[in-house]
Amino acid sequence: MTTLRLRQPAVALPSDRSFWLQDIGADAVTEPMQGSERADVLIVGGGYTGLWTALRIRELAPETRVIVLEADLCGSGASGRNGGQVHSWFAELDQISAVVGLEEARQLCADTATSIAELRGLQQSGTIDMDLRLDGWLWTASSKAQEGAWDRAVALTAAVGEDRFKPLTADDIKRRTGSSASYVGVVETNAGTVHPAKLAAGLRKLALTRGVIIHERSPVLDIETGKMCRVRTALGTVQAEKVVLAANAWLSALPELRRHLYVVGSEVIATAAIPELLDGIGWRDGASICDSQAQVLYYQRTTKGRVVFGRGSGDVAFGGNFGGGFNRSPRHGRDNLRELHRVYPELRGVRIDHDWAGPIDCVPEHVPVFDHLRDHPNIFYGMGFNGTGIAQTAIGGRILASLVLERKDRWSASGLVGIGRRMALPPEPFRYLGARLVGSAVRRKNEAEIHNRKADKITNLLSRLKPGYRKK
Repeated sequence: MTTLRLRQPAVALPSDRSFWLQDIGADAVTEPMQGSERADVLIVGGGYTGLWTALRIRELAPETRVIVLEADLCGSGASGRNGGQVHSWFAELDQISAVVGLEEARQLCADTATSIAELRGLQQSGTIDMDLRLDGWLWTASSKAQEGAWDRAVALTAAVGEDRFKPLTADDIKRRTGSSASYVGVVETNAGTVHPAKLAAGLRKLALTRGVIIHERSPVLDIETGKMCRVRTALGTVQAEKVVLAANAWLSALPELRRHLYVVGSEVIATAAIPELLDGIGWRDGASICDSQAQVLYYQRTTKGRVVFGRGSGDVAFGGNFGGGFNRSPRHGRDNLRELHRVYPELRGVRIDHDWAGPIDCVPEHVPVFDHLRDHPNIFYGMGFNGTGIAQTAIGGRILASLVLERKDRWSASGLVGIGRRMALPPEPFRYLGARLVGSAVRRKNEAEIHNRKADKITNLLSRLKPGYRKK
């Protein structure tokens, strides 16, 4: 018998929570785990992946007793901290096809489009009020180095018979976003934005109505493995035949997974509500917008006229070990603010009401992986959404449900299942030192290129070592 010890989360202070969570006054609605319980399936993590997995299991096998243990409140991790961008996997078709082959990659990308339709159906039926607006996803360039970043994805998408992207001119982008910083790009029309915390809270409510048992404020301390697993929290235990680990970046606590997983930070800011000003510059709809710099830049206008503006921080956790510093950066979004003013000089002087940060689970291929732990066939996991998960975790839930229920179907047979074929990362301290070296080069290259300058040769060489690097 082996005991797996999980890393305890540093719960964010109320003032450090994301705008989304503060906007709805998010809080736990279920009781902490106490005493002893028994489950057919125990899910660790109450974010999108955990909740979708619970829902899929109950859909397929309604008699299954499913318990979810969430360390804080459902959606308090990446699910409630992200930028609220909803788009399919077609932008990553080349990366996914490198893992699973072109035909399955095409199908998985189409599945995420179906997931977006599922979200629309949940909203239109009144099941979940998530502020979903399918006004498109704009993938743009705001400097010469970014031009054509989408060419491979667009060409490959067309080659498999999918018509997902439309070209954008400078006038199109200016009319849609109110900014002239980006001047060329493409748009995925069946995409847009969502209120992440409302979606998480809605999935929690839906899971509860469908018989899933949820215990919030119940961090898992450890798991005693065996034919019947014993999952221990501070106040109780759950005996479970099968366990699903859906804990995002916190899975880095397990050495077996840490070999393939690295943790990076992302920072987001939200302005005061300025609907009249945004209307005045022509930014009225709910499109999600990205430019193509290496330090991912993403933004949206909320339904009430705030600007939510996010960017990769470049921070890397040594040994995957991160604490409260990843909840809110000491920089308080200064880099984001500078970029906001580059993209929207009209917003200089607008008050920033919120800044927050958070860890993201990344794998080198930038394509999630699903499997069971090597020596524990009844303990499953899904990880590596790399910050793109609102439509994608719904697919992850299908894969995990089929694995847990031992179904022989396209989900359990997916090429996304199996970590043995995935790249392993160097051990520490080499991984951290290399990440700092490469990350510094990426930042230098990025800073040069967004101002249409060229980085030096060594910086260019080092930046190409970044996991997931795409050569145009």
